[in-house]
Amino acid sequence: MAGLLFIVSTTELGRYAYLKYGVARKSGDVILDRRKEDRRRIHQGAATPDRRNGDRRHRDITRELQASGWAVVHR
Repeated sequence: MAGLLFIVSTTELGRYAYLKYGVARKSGDVILDRRKEDRRRIHQGAATPDRRNGDRRHRDITRELQASGWAVVHR
């Protein structure tokens, strides 16, 4: 399972424990989804230029998390 990262929805704590201590115990590559909202929102006043060259996320896993409660991505 090297190179894989399991991301589990915060509403699925039982599934998180199962994956963390059962399936991916050796690699430990299981995390809870920490996203709350888009952090790049524009506040009142002048916005500072964006320093990032692009989005760090390679693919959007939101639908997978909503449908099954977890997703697997390659590192």
